[in-house]
Amino acid sequence: MRFFANDVQDKYVMSNDGKYLGTVDNLVVDTKSGKVLHILVIPSEEVDVRKYRMDSQDRIVIPFKLVKSIKDVIIMSALD
Repeated sequence: MRFFANDVQDKYVMSNDGKYLGTVDNLVVDTKSGKVLHILVIPSEEVDVRKYRMDSQDRIVIPFKLVKSIKDVIIMSALD
């Protein structure tokens, strides 16, 4: 899957069961390989952030391997 960081900035992130998690704020990239490691998501107010790994800026850290689709929204598989 190839894309530019600008392509995903501010996109909605949804779980595969239709829950709105928030919007993409940034990406964590391995500078040597160029591979995306994580997506950093600003959580919606409805999300129970205790269920997710958070960074120091209170963003949800989603491993990129859980991303199933990047189109109009980003769909991710379950964390468990």
